[in-house]
Formats: sequence, C-alpha cells, structure tokens
Amino acid sequence: MSVNVSRGVIAVSLMMVLSGCNAGSLGSGLGLSPSEPGNAAAAATQQAFVQGFCPQISLRDGTAAYRTYARGKDGDAEQVIFQASLADTTRSCARTETSLTINALVQGRLVAGPQGKAGTINLPVRVTVVDGGQEVFNEVEQYAVTLADVNQPTQFIYSKVATVPGDISGTARVFIGFEQPKKK
Repeated sequence: MSVNVSRGVIAVSLMMVLSGCNAGSLGSGLGLSPSEPGNAAAAATQQAFVQGFCPQISLRDGTAAYRTYARGKDGDAEQVIFQASLADTTRSCARTETSLTINALVQGRLVAGPQGKAGTINLPVRVTVVDGGQEVFNEVEQYAVTLADVNQPTQFIYSKVATVPGDISGTARVFIGFEQPKKK
C-alpha cells in the first residue's frame, strides 16, 4: 500500500515539475520575446523557433589573452598597463526559414598591470563564424570595460548576436578572441 502511495506522490511531483518547464512562451528561456505590437505580419512570416543545432564556440589559439604595454616597452612585465583574458563560453540559437541567429557569450576578466590606471578600456573582440572552411560572419568590435579600481580585477560578459544563413552545416563553428595588435 505505501509503495503505491509513494509512486503516486512521485508521479504527481514529476508532472508538476514538467508542467513548470513548459510555462511561458516559446523561446522565453532563451531570451526570445514575442513580437512587438504592430509587427504581427512580420512575425508571422519570420517566426523563430528553438534550434536543435547551435554551433559550438571556440577560443582560437593565441587570442584568449590581450596585453598592452607602455609605449615602446613591449615585453617588459613592469610596463604592463592591463591584461584581459577570455574563458567560459555559451550560446543560444534561433532559426527562421532563411537565417540562424546565434547569441554568443564569453566570460572575460580585466586586470591592471603595474602601469595601469582606473578607467574605461576598449578591448578589440573578434567574432567569426566558419562553415566548412568559409567565413560566413566576421566582425571586430571595440568592447568597453570599466576598471574601477586598479587593485581589483573586473569580470565582464561579452555578448554578440551573429545572424548567418539558415542553411549552414552541422560543422559550423563560432570563434571568439581578441584581435591582436599588429607586429611592427
């Protein structure tokens, strides 16, 4: 008798949990919002849906760290102004009939060096989407990060929305990294 009651309680609890997972609109967990009023016709023809395939994000070798030095003092550890690094990544995707929209996020950290000063630092972040060896998206953005205290590192989240053709293959990949300064 108690085994049947326990099974019933577990079944009801499981149903309640599962029904909670389905609450809300389609895509609400991915940050997708229903169309704005007045855009109903556009939303009907471009209805987004949760995508089963979402390209993985990789940090390219040599681009996950970025360091600046005082003018003419490259390579001298005592002349570092700041150093930034990228670490964990995640993404979400939504597809229409003609495109795939990738929301790529990466966690970063900014640390002042011995020559560092508090203020806003522009970090050159490049996002590239490659499908079968061909670039389908490539953009560099100067991302502003504020360093409030030179004695405390600052963490930041960089987010980029990339819209690519909807027919990309399952081997497509998103690369995120710092655009490195040109060697003189």
